[in-house]
Amino acid sequence: MINTDELVFDENGLIPAIVVRNGDGRVLTLAYMNRESLAVSLEKRLTCFYSRKRKCLWLKGETSGNYQHIVKITADCDRDALVVRVEPDGPACHLGGESCFEYPVLEGEEPFTYEALYDLIKGRKTERKEGSYTSYLFEKGLDKILKKVGEESTEVVVAAKNGDKAETVYEIADLCYHVMVLMAQTGITPDDIKKELASRHVIDKKVKQETMKSETVGQ
Repeated sequence: MINTDELVFDENGLIPAIVVRNGDGRVLTLAYMNRESLAVSLEKRLTCFYSRKRKCLWLKGETSGNYQHIVKITADCDRDALVVRVEPDGPACHLGGESCFEYPVLEGEEPFTYEALYDLIKGRKTERKEGSYTSYLFEKGLDKILKKVGEESTEVVVAAKNGDKAETVYEIADLCYHVMVLMAQTGITPDDIKKELASRHVIDKKVKQETMKSETVGQ
């Protein structure tokens, strides 16, 4: 952890803040902070920037409701730029886009993310595509999806029992896909799962600390 006094602000008292989505690291926006807006961001755990155009502070989401909940702030090696990792409540761009960076200059293959796969699956639920297996599952409904989750779970067990790593990986991937279809069908998001796992991690960490403390006292 570094002290904010170590940060280097430019001649206008500003430091660039690259805002990325927690989880998949997608860049949402580039904004600027001064010492006051950074202090507000740290206090509220919400992104607060300095508007170079309006010459004032602005709390992201104050008027739109699209707050950005700060998870982590990291400075670069020169201490003159920040990466702000957030959980957004809605679009980052004032034009309504999820990200301000949606205008390709040079295109390459997009890296795989669970969030992108989930978005694709969810899209097949709302906009059915002919010949799509995912759309077929949604058309058949919950019972069919649950049946496939059960079948894939069994296939994972069989592959693992046989000691076939490649086949186990293949079947786990199938299971993950069908579980994500189930999530989309029932309105569960990847963030819901992450939050549940994170809460368990915190609880496990606390229990471990308390156990170590009691063992120390008992010695």
